[in-house]
Amino acid sequence: MSQFPRIDRLPPYVFATVNELKMNLRHQGHDIVDFGMGNPDLATPPHIVEKLIEAAQKAGNHRYSLSKGIPNLRKAICDRYKRHYDVDLDPDTEAIACMGAKEGLAHLALAMLSPGDVVFVPDPTYPIHSAAATIAGADVRRIPIGRGRDFFADLLFAVEQTWPQPKLLIISYPHNPTGEVATLEFFQKVVDFAKEHKIWVMHDLAYADIVFDGYKAPSLLQAKGAKDIGVEFYSMSKSYSMAGWRTGFCVGNRDMIHALGRIKSYLDYGMFQPIQIAATVALNGPEDCVREICDIYRQRRDLLISELNRIGWEVPPPKGTMFVWAEIPEPFKHLGSVEFAKLLLREAGVAVSPGLGFGMAGDNFVRFALIENAHRTKQAIRGIKKVLSKVE
Repeated sequence: MSQFPRIDRLPPYVFATVNELKMNLRHQGHDIVDFGMGNPDLATPPHIVEKLIEAAQKAGNHRYSLSKGIPNLRKAICDRYKRHYDVDLDPDTEAIACMGAKEGLAHLALAMLSPGDVVFVPDPTYPIHSAAATIAGADVRRIPIGRGRDFFADLLFAVEQTWPQPKLLIISYPHNPTGEVATLEFFQKVVDFAKEHKIWVMHDLAYADIVFDGYKAPSLLQAKGAKDIGVEFYSMSKSYSMAGWRTGFCVGNRDMIHALGRIKSYLDYGMFQPIQIAATVALNGPEDCVREICDIYRQRRDLLISELNRIGWEVPPPKGTMFVWAEIPEPFKHLGSVEFAKLLLREAGVAVSPGLGFGMAGDNFVRFALIENAHRTKQAIRGIKKVLSKVE
């Protein structure tokens, strides 16, 4: 007898199998170079930590805060959007703080969606983008993306084949896991499409500042009419290396912001106020630290890509995110991403994320997170080379 139908609707957690093997190998004393979870290893910049400590020492900051974020924090994110994207936002009605973008996205889906609603998400995609809709009781339709695909042709085909008509489209560029990037022209087409077909849009801009080779990630809200149909989530996890602080924002359409604020008012009292104060200082302060963090990821990307290519695993360099999306070499493709990831763990001592965990369209790929230093990366390459060389 099923007692928890909402949980039963969630698909099996593909990463669990690989994670269990990884932990078993570590318990046996094996050294595993871990490119699996995208958990930043870089320290939060010192001036942000110092502000947290200062604010935490004031007793007045130990009380409940505001679920939508303190006014100065909301103003800081709006000011940043004006500086970076020339987008005007009202901090009272068009911006809200979240406990990380993941929390905000999931709760907004819960506020907006009902059983039977249809949500479009890319395939592959970051798991919460589909899981948020599933948890809310909606039905998920996946739109394939990747090299050689025409996203808007696939999107139109999906609309024509779907009933009831989709209520929400969730996208994310720079894209996790594929590293694909978008242009402002792309976002304008998204907005125009959404208006024509009466679809809401959520854009996850988690990797706004982790971009390379001269590419600058645009905001969805720069597109004309974007605030009429959607919102954007911005996260401090990667840009400021504040993953464990759980600090993010939702900005854009007033009705969607109001809905998120309404449901959050029942569910939480907001982040610990010293975190909000420190985040405000980070957003208002110099961004040298953001550029330095990005440059470290660029160096790691360059090393991993060059080393993989050197041993015969041809992988294109992504222009954004902290990940490398690598197509499984042809002789091993029949294994699928889960078994190939397990093979790398057992034979190379290297952990990667199986592409299947991001959707069926990802099963020919594995994802490397750029969270290991140069020494460990070269160690991993030696192990991977041994695996690849065993092909007859």
